Amino acid sequence: MEPLVGVKIGCLLALLVLTLFCGIIPICFKWFRIHAATGKHRRVLNLLGCVSAGVFLGAGLMHMTAEALEGIDSEIQSYILQNRTGSEGNSSDTTDSTDVDYPFGELIISLGFFLVFLLESLALQWCPGSTRRSKTQEEEWGGAHSLNLHSHGPLPPPSQGPFRALVLLLSLSFHSVFEGLAVGLQSSVPAVLQLCLAVLAHKGLVVFGVGLRLVQTGTGPRWALVSILALALMSPLGLALGMAVAGGDPEGGRALAQTVLEGVAAGTFLYVTFLEILPRELATPESPLAKWACVAAGFSFMAIIAVWA
Repeated sequence: MEPLVGVKIGCLLALLVLTLFCGIIPICFKWFRIHAATGKHRRVLNLLGCVSAGVFLGAGLMHMTAEALEGIDSEIQSYILQNRTGSEGNSSDTTDSTDVDYPFGELIISLGFFLVFLLESLALQWCPGSTRRSKTQEEEWGGAHSLNLHSHGPLPPPSQGPFRALVLLLSLSFHSVFEGLAVGLQSSVPAVLQLCLAVLAHKGLVVFGVGLRLVQTGTGPRWALVSILALALMSPLGLALGMAVAGGDPEGGRALAQTVLEGVAAGTFLYVTFLEILPRELATPESPLAKWACVAAGFSFMAIIAVWA
């Protein structure tokens, strides 16, 4: 076995094991179930949820969105250059005119945002009975209303909990496949190790946040474990695909399609982060400065990792 192949297989196993381990911790331990917590225990879980919200915010802005914007702009410029070169047969006259002024990357990310918005609106239109709050949500948010406490605004619509959890998992799954694909396409051992370590550094915390989110939204343990297992398989799947195609020639159209999918996934992730995760954690007024510090800490961690990612 070549050293490069062996390192990639090791990275594949590391991604699988770390994701499973971090994801099942909040599912397997009852301590993380906020609906059964009281007093100080409940406050700690609320602050931990704010840290995970900051991690999601950092992952969405500093990783998924940044990578999608960079990839989309690069691939669109390459695609335009190839088309002009092929049609005119003279690349020297067109090299300076490949800069794209229109923000295609931002548009594609916004399309992902509005796609989930549309699907969610259709679900509410066709299934109005789903707007009833879950028991967990009533327990979490009912206290603030019964005490007439001031909050940051209207509570987030409860009906989308399972739908938004599914969107969160799908967007992270897309992103995980592309992360694994990037690792699998590397051609040297140092490059593989550097990229894999960067992925491992932020993936563990993100998946832990996913597991915590599933538990706190009342998802059953069986479905939560199945969701974490499916998410854990995505990066190894992408890495395996990258190993399979590493020796082939990249196709411009395929690379452009990949970056577009990454942009759509980033948009869906931002939708869930801003309309479900952050409003849920900031819905009650207890310890606002502590919540801010926890969100900022989670975001800062992801921002630091972005230096190497």
